[in-house]
Amino acid sequence: MKELPRIVFHNQIASNKRKSFFLIFIIFLVFLAFGYVISLLTDPGFFFIIMILAIIISLAYILISYYNSHKIALASVNAKLASQTEHRQYYHLVEGLTLASGLPMPKLYVMKSEQINAFASGRDPEHAVICVTEGALQKLDKQELEGVLAHELSHIANYDIRFMTLVAVMVGMIAIISQIFLRSLWFSRGGGGGGNRDGKGQAIIMIIGIVLAILAPIVVQIVQLSISRKREFTADATAVKFTRTPTGLKNALKKIKNDKPIKVSGAINPLFMNDPAKSDASADKKQSDFFSTHPSLDKRIALLDRM
Repeated sequence: MKELPRIVFHNQIASNKRKSFFLIFIIFLVFLAFGYVISLLTDPGFFFIIMILAIIISLAYILISYYNSHKIALASVNAKLASQTEHRQYYHLVEGLTLASGLPMPKLYVMKSEQINAFASGRDPEHAVICVTEGALQKLDKQELEGVLAHELSHIANYDIRFMTLVAVMVGMIAIISQIFLRSLWFSRGGGGGGNRDGKGQAIIMIIGIVLAILAPIVVQIVQLSISRKREFTADATAVKFTRTPTGLKNALKKIKNDKPIKVSGAINPLFMNDPAKSDASADKKQSDFFSTHPSLDKRIALLDRM
């Protein structure tokens, strides 16, 4: 069997970032196409109101979540501030990684769970937190724990919370516009902007508009999930950059494969290092990545093997 070429972590980071921005561009194109079709079907004034409402509602919701994301995440898992005496190794490893990466020291938390997992949150490095499970502190050796912590610091260094917030705003706007447009059809017999078109042409545009209103939110949500998976690959590669070895993170992921799933709020699942509801080995093999916020552990381990 031919051996696969080695992967340079710098190239992996750059490639995943390019793919993430390309996927955002796809969401933007869907937004433009959907907006154009709606503008053909409705009165320009009505379309302007739809856009304003979508922007205000989505921005208000996302900004509240954005500035309080770490508080919401920590409260939802009942995390406690880590003790510098009881969790000395945890503190020392993060301190060493922040010195190596040039990042400020985040606040450290521990959540009660036997599963190996962790997450990072916060709008920027100055307001960041890292939370690990008790299981991670107990089951991982020093090198494996360092790999996990480097992965979470990578999310902070790459401004992933800010990046995913931008994506969420765009996805939210499309979902809101779709709902307003579909509901408006119940209160009108046609658009106000197509009076000079023949009935057949207007009907075709109407069908296209309805199809887009139904499919656009689904398509952009799938793209959003794909972006989330790319950010996990990027965080893995950046963790290798911070620690200069893939071994610790790779072995930690292998241990996570043998863990049992735990239940946490679905809203914070994407924050975790691996989806806590699908961490066991059988689930990882059976479920497709397509509708997942995280890539499969097998794929992540295989890429780390080549670094």
